[in-house]
Amino acid sequence: MKTNQILKIDGTALDKMQLEKHLQKMASSHNLTSKSSKNTYPIPHMIESFKVICEVYNLLNEHLKLGIAIHPAGEWLLDNLYIIEETVKQVEKELTLKKYTNFLGIANGKYKGFARIYVLASEIVAYTDNKIERKDLEDYLASYQINKSLSMEEIWNIGLFLEIAIIENIREICEKIYISQMQKYRAENIVERLVENKPKTERKFIKKEAKKIEKTVLEDIEYSFIEYMSYILKRYGKKANSYLNALEETVELAGTTISEVIQKEHFDIAVRKVSIGNSITSIKKIQRINFLEIFEKVNGVEELLKQDPSGVYNKMDYKTKEYYRNKIKEISKRTKISELYITKKILELANQNESGQDVTIQDEKQNEVNKNGIPKKESHIGYYLIDNGIYDLYKALNIKQKKQIKEENKAKLYVALVAILSILTSLGISVIWNKHFGNIGTSIVSFFLFLIPISEIVIQTTQFILSKMVKPKLIPKLDFINRYRRRT
Repeated sequence: MKTNQILKIDGTALDKMQLEKHLQKMASSHNLTSKSSKNTYPIPHMIESFKVICEVYNLLNEHLKLGIAIHPAGEWLLDNLYIIEETVKQVEKELTLKKYTNFLGIANGKYKGFARIYVLASEIVAYTDNKIERKDLEDYLASYQINKSLSMEEIWNIGLFLEIAIIENIREICEKIYISQMQKYRAENIVERLVENKPKTERKFIKKEAKKIEKTVLEDIEYSFIEYMSYILKRYGKKANSYLNALEETVELAGTTISEVIQKEHFDIAVRKVSIGNSITSIKKIQRINFLEIFEKVNGVEELLKQDPSGVYNKMDYKTKEYYRNKIKEISKRTKISELYITKKILELANQNESGQDVTIQDEKQNEVNKNGIPKKESHIGYYLIDNGIYDLYKALNIKQKKQIKEENKAKLYVALVAILSILTSLGISVIWNKHFGNIGTSIVSFFLFLIPISEIVIQTTQFILSKMVKPKLIPKLDFINRYRRRT
C-alpha cells in the first residue's frame, strides 16, 4: 500500500518584505494541474501528529508528578492541548479527501502533487515562525497573486491549511520536548543510582527503553542531558564534585565546555518556547479571523464583479454574491477556464449590453437606463450567470452547448410526460383487468378510475426525480440592512 507523502518545509524566519518577495518568486515557479494527488492528502499525517503531541502531553504530566523540571515550551502544551484537539477535529471534518483533491495541484518540483494552497500556507507558516497576523496574511496572498491568481476556493480555505501546517510544526517542537524530558529522566536515574546510592526497590527513576518517538530526533540529543545533569549535580555540592568533574572532562574532550553547552541549550529552549507560543496564539487568531473580509480584499474575481456596469452587484446581499461567485466557480471547473478570464468575459458582455457596442464605451453604458430609470438587465452581470445571457457567455468562451429547450417548451414537455406516463400506466392496468375478468366495459371504467390516482403518483415521482437532478435557483436579493441603519 502506497503511503501518503509528507510536506516538509524547512525555513528560517524572514521579515515581511523578504517573505513577500519569496512568495512572488514562488508563484512564478509554480506550474499547476487541475487536481491534487490523493497521496498528498494531509489529514492522516495530521492525526498521527496529534497522537505524538498527546504522547508528549502525557509524558509531561508524568514528569510533573515525579518532580522533573518541565521544558518551558511544554508548559504551553499542558495549558492548551484542548485547543489543538478541537482544531484537529474541525479540520478533519471539513477537509475531506474529495475536497482536497479538487484543489489545484503543483505539477513540478519537489512539491509535485501537493495542493498549491497547502504549499503556500506551509511556506507562510515556516517563514513566519508560526506567527500569523490577519493584515500580514492579506499582504502575503496579494504578493503571491502578483504572478499567479488564486482561485476563490483556495482563498476561502487558506485557514484550514494554515492550521494543518501549524499542527505539524507543533509536532516537531513536541519531539524536541520529548527528547529533552527523556534526557532529564536519564540524568535523574544516574544521580539516583550513583550519587544517592538508593537501592533498586526505592528508586523512582527506572531505566526505560527508548520509544519510537525518541529515535526521530538525533540532533543535539546530549545537550539537554549535559545541561540538566550539571544542574542537578550542583545541588548535591561536594558529594557530587567527582561526578561533575568527570562530566566537565567528557564535555571538554568533545571540544566544548559545559558553559557553552548550557548557553546553547538555553537558546534552543527559548526558541522552542517562542515557536510553540506563536503556534497556539496563531491557531486562536485564525479561528477569530473573518475570512470573508480577506476574501473580498484579495480575490480578483470579487474585485471584477464589483465593477458591474449596472451597479447592482454592490447592493446585493451576501448570499446572492456567494451564489454568483459559485456559478463562476462551477463554469470554471466544467470548462477548465480560469475564474478570472470568465469574469472578464462577463464584464465585457455586460459593458457591451444588448446593443453589441464595444467595451471601450463602458462609461456611457454604465449610465444607460430604460425609461423607468432602471438599468437594462443585459447590463447586469447576473444576466450572464443565472439568466438567458449564460448562452452568450458560453459563446464568448467558445464553448459548444447543446441546443437548449425554451422555457415554454419545458413546461409543455413536463405536462406531456406526465400525461403519457399516466395514460400508459392506467392502460396497462386496464389490459391486465380485462385478461382476468374478460369484460371490456369494466376495463374501460377501470381505465378512467385509475387514471386520476395514477397521474398523482406519476406527478409526485417525476417531481422527486427532478428535485434530485435539477438544482434550485436562488432568487437574487438586494441588501437594505445598511441603508435602513443609516436612515435610523
